[in-house]
Amino acid sequence: MPATRIPILLALTVVAAAGCSSSSGTENPPASLTGRTFVSTAVSGTPIPGGGPLTLTFVEGGRISATSGCNTANGHVDLQGNTLQVGELASTMTACPGDVMGADEWQAGLLHSQPTWTLSGDTLTLKGNGATVTMLDRKAAHPDKPLVGTTWVVNTLLRTDAEVRSVTLDEVRPTLTITPDGKVSGTAGCNTMTGSAVIDGDDVTFTIATTRMMCAPEVMEVEQQVLGALDGKTKATIDSDVLTLRNAGNNTGLKLRAE
Repeated sequence: MPATRIPILLALTVVAAAGCSSSSGTENPPASLTGRTFVSTAVSGTPIPGGGPLTLTFVEGGRISATSGCNTANGHVDLQGNTLQVGELASTMTACPGDVMGADEWQAGLLHSQPTWTLSGDTLTLKGNGATVTMLDRKAAHPDKPLVGTTWVVNTLLRTDAEVRSVTLDEVRPTLTITPDGKVSGTAGCNTMTGSAVIDGDDVTFTIATTRMMCAPEVMEVEQQVLGALDGKTKATIDSDVLTLRNAGNNTGLKLRAE
């Protein structure tokens, strides 16, 4: 079993010069992107190593989150005019397998290039660094999955100041399913989970029991964090095929993707 690689934050400086405003009448106000997530559906020119997709989330307060299949980068963005003016970014530092590892460099090259952007309905087009990237609003491409009846796979562990991914987490693939009558099933990484979930709006309160097998230390570490996040009351939000569970009681949480 490979050793767990826990990411750290790395500050990446992206030089962004001020761009000129377009006079074509096609530019959009910043609010047209804010609060939305876009997923690439086509790339003309230099392709994304590993196939991507590129996912961009434009967060309130002038922030952007970007991932192209490997690490996730977060930082400030200025949407004035028709170029993305990206500021300093912080990135996770997970080692990804094969060609996917090159996705971070491709993504940084695109964001460094001050790509031009146009938005037409749910379609966002970016042009920069030798590539034209066509993106679709994630809610149009992938409507929100239901909380109940969906099998969710944990791909990120949330801590107070970090989002953690690791090779071990990707290998053991903890899962969670809630049935219409509130029964919980899944795996925590090593052991099988059973229990119940009481759903009240976006509050989900878990009561979880597990089998008692022992696995490799790095697997048990993942399992401990998964079970900690599912200990008691959580706040659940769904964005397309991504479920986020946050446990305010112990400042932990999980990000899960629909299987």
